[in-house]
Amino acid sequence: MTDLFDLPFEEDEEPVEPRPPAGARDVQSPPARRIFTVTELTVRVRDLLEQEFFEVWVEGELSNCRVWNTGHLYFTLKDGSSQIRSIIFRSALKYLRFTPTDGLRVIARGRVSVYEPKGEYQLVCEHLEPHGLGALQLAFDQLKKRLQAEGLFDAERKRPLPALPRKIGIVTSLDGAAIRDIIKVLRRRYANAHLVICPAHVQGQDAAPDVARALRQIARVPGVDVVIVGRGGGSIEDLWAFNEEMVARAIARVPVPVISAVGHETDVTIADFVADVRAPTPSAAAELVVAGKDQFSSRINMLRDRLRAAEHARVQRLSRRVHIVDSRPAFAGFRGRLAMRGRHAADLSHALAFQVRATTAARLRRLQAIERRLGAFDAGRRLARMKTRLVESDGRLTGAVRRRQHRAAALLGNVAGRLETLSPLAVLGRGYAVAWNADKTHVLRDATSVAPGDTVRVTLSRGEIEAKVSKTE
Repeated sequence: MTDLFDLPFEEDEEPVEPRPPAGARDVQSPPARRIFTVTELTVRVRDLLEQEFFEVWVEGELSNCRVWNTGHLYFTLKDGSSQIRSIIFRSALKYLRFTPTDGLRVIARGRVSVYEPKGEYQLVCEHLEPHGLGALQLAFDQLKKRLQAEGLFDAERKRPLPALPRKIGIVTSLDGAAIRDIIKVLRRRYANAHLVICPAHVQGQDAAPDVARALRQIARVPGVDVVIVGRGGGSIEDLWAFNEEMVARAIARVPVPVISAVGHETDVTIADFVADVRAPTPSAAAELVVAGKDQFSSRINMLRDRLRAAEHARVQRLSRRVHIVDSRPAFAGFRGRLAMRGRHAADLSHALAFQVRATTAARLRRLQAIERRLGAFDAGRRLARMKTRLVESDGRLTGAVRRRQHRAAALLGNVAGRLETLSPLAVLGRGYAVAWNADKTHVLRDATSVAPGDTVRVTLSRGEIEAKVSKTE
């Protein structure tokens, strides 16, 4: 009868291979079991996943986006029926042009790995890009919306340009054509303008911090009336430094009007919205900041003519009113009374001047008397006498202290000598010794106080001797 445990558990109809005879030599023992720890198994799975899915592109919707205090962004990437935990580290997050938010559909590039402490597989992202919309355009729209909500684009905060600026600040690159165009226009329209140029990189990864730094520096220059910031034309990537938040906030903090002159007329940046005035090109910015010399001179001449005409008309009106008033009967003899009033005013002025001079002379004499009295009590001479007395007292005190020290030293030497003569140590130094009992509680003065075999201690001038009594006399 066939044993049940020899049958396979699955109900398949495949024939079972016959087992080899018991004495056959080619029988192989079953392989030994390999036991994994949880950590070893997790590491093995992680290595297999990272080797197989080293670089994958995954499309999904962002949810649960959260930036931890470490700077890493944790989020969940999901679609209609599945989700996967994902992370993008701080080193990669800072290069994103937009801000990842919940509900945004993105395409992520990264590798599949395993988070060992929890045994969960996750997607370690190295790059994110919006689905259906460019990352730069999305970043532009997000920043524009946020700054507009803060009020940085409001017309109420826009400041008018000065009519004739004496000192003009310029923030741009020294290698571009923009600085040459601005200087050329200003030299033609306003040759006396004082230009303060703060160079900065306007293209590349370090352009935004450099432009913000230049704006902060030029804002601290005293006397700057207006600032021009910009560069020549280029692609949206080339102009992106002027779409960064740090540049926008640096423009908003400049205490004087700012003209944004970035790219060509069709190029629009965040800096254009924040600045007080937008210029289509750098050359146009230079034309806006100062009017033409002829235009300015013509305006001055026109204002001068209008002022003279208004002044002449006002003088004519006032003259007619004076003649009308002078012809009235009530004002007969007015000129004579006016002359008498003038004479009286002159007399009063003379008396007042005399009184002022007399008062001034009296005050001067009093001042001189006080100066003479103060001279008799010259503080400098009194201080010199006091200093001399202090020096003499110091000398006498120093001599008394030294004499007292000498007397005290002599007295101390005398007492020390007497003490030395009475010191038992001096007696021991002359060859004598002190005998003690065994525990050094009594000095031995009589030979009958010890017996042969007792232990005695003998103190010498240097050291001590332990001895045994062999005989007493």
